[in-house]
Amino acid sequence: MSTPRKHRVVIIGSGFGGLFAARALKRRRDVEVTLIARTTHHLFQPLLYQVATGILSEGEIAPATREVLSGQRNARVLLGEVTGIDLDAHTVTHDVLGRETVTPYDDLIVAAGAGQSYFGHDEFADHAPGMKTIDDALELRGRIFGAFELAELAPTQAERERLLTFVVVGAGPTGVEMAGQIAELAQRTLRHDFRAINPADAKVILLDAGPAVLPSFGPALGAATQARLERMGIQVRTSTRVVGVDATGLDVVDAQGRASRIEAKAKVWAAGVAASPLGALLAEQSQSALDRAGRVEVAPDLTLKGRPEVFVVGDMMALDQLPGVAQVAIQGARYAVRTITARLDGRAAPPPFAYRDKGSMATISRFSAVVSMGRLRFSGFVAWLAWLALHLIYIIGFKSRVTTLLHWLVTFIGRGRAQRVTTAQQVLGRRALARLESGAQPKLPPVAEDGSPSAESGSPVRAGGGLASEDGTPVAGSQVN
Repeated sequence: MSTPRKHRVVIIGSGFGGLFAARALKRRRDVEVTLIARTTHHLFQPLLYQVATGILSEGEIAPATREVLSGQRNARVLLGEVTGIDLDAHTVTHDVLGRETVTPYDDLIVAAGAGQSYFGHDEFADHAPGMKTIDDALELRGRIFGAFELAELAPTQAERERLLTFVVVGAGPTGVEMAGQIAELAQRTLRHDFRAINPADAKVILLDAGPAVLPSFGPALGAATQARLERMGIQVRTSTRVVGVDATGLDVVDAQGRASRIEAKAKVWAAGVAASPLGALLAEQSQSALDRAGRVEVAPDLTLKGRPEVFVVGDMMALDQLPGVAQVAIQGARYAVRTITARLDGRAAPPPFAYRDKGSMATISRFSAVVSMGRLRFSGFVAWLAWLALHLIYIIGFKSRVTTLLHWLVTFIGRGRAQRVTTAQQVLGRRALARLESGAQPKLPPVAEDGSPSAESGSPVRAGGGLASEDGTPVAGSQVN
């Protein structure tokens, strides 16, 4: 008697939404979970700025997804950039180094997250990296620490000042946290390490096109945050738009329309997000539309309109103006799983998704943070302790929690930072890869189709780079000559 086929749930993305969806299906022996992600790790994005400023290593906030799910026997992890979703055929196409794979699904959870938005000026990214990936954080670490190294060698005062000016664009939580840590790095960690310069002379400028700092936290906490930043010596300029970015500075326009220039070699872009391009693929094949940020409009049960087997969660979904924060992704993923399991068990579907706002937090400096939880708003040391505890809870893995806590003790109680290593590759790698012509991009060699056991048995890739589904059936028109 043949064994009945398991229900196939494919999850796109290994962020909070994707990982929590996979783990929520752990006890379902009748379900086969496939998680497809463009990276090999789960990223705890709220702490990226601490990687960029030398407090934490990338491994402490980015455990290997395979390791996290290694004990979950009904789950597997596939590496690849999703390049196509066929809603009629119920398949997902993904690519890694030119090798394409097609994975079929019965239910699909899309949790591909969001990238940085430069508001129509993608050329700004050349000189002002965002803060969305490990690569971004390592590049920024190289730029920030490298600026101090180059300032030590600068032959003129003008060049030294340019190198010791750090500009952070965006006064949301990421921008505030980044500005605060650059200031503490200059004033505490590096103060005895140089001879020709005084790192404490570094100028940190926080810019935002809006009228307030941390607008989502309310005016009182926003004002308190700005006051704290200014006491740290950080210049806060609100109602200031960036209209140009180049290798040596930024061009800005204030609320009165006055143009000016800020000379600065190190720039950080922490303003704006854009949903994954997969949103457009989904919208084209369904009755759902996209909002201005590229997010997909979903039904109250988080499914695409007219496609009850496709769920969109986290930063990619547009529903009730929910923010792009981790808790939206986590709660949405768990809701999608409850809906899927209810269908499999023949139970009634859960009521429409209702987000429970658990509040927001942001650190300003060591021993200082702000917390907004419903009607409760507070700042200072108690808020910082609350921030510390919550982030430790959500870091994946006991080992990561212990090492993170030790590094926080070294940095916040002492003045050291354990992760100060930088390389030229970290700083230059992103732009170098972007300049490669398509024919020069690295690719895997074709797999010989000789029928031997070594020829990647079970692989959905055919000789010459042709494309096949996971049962080995060739996909029409996919052969690469």
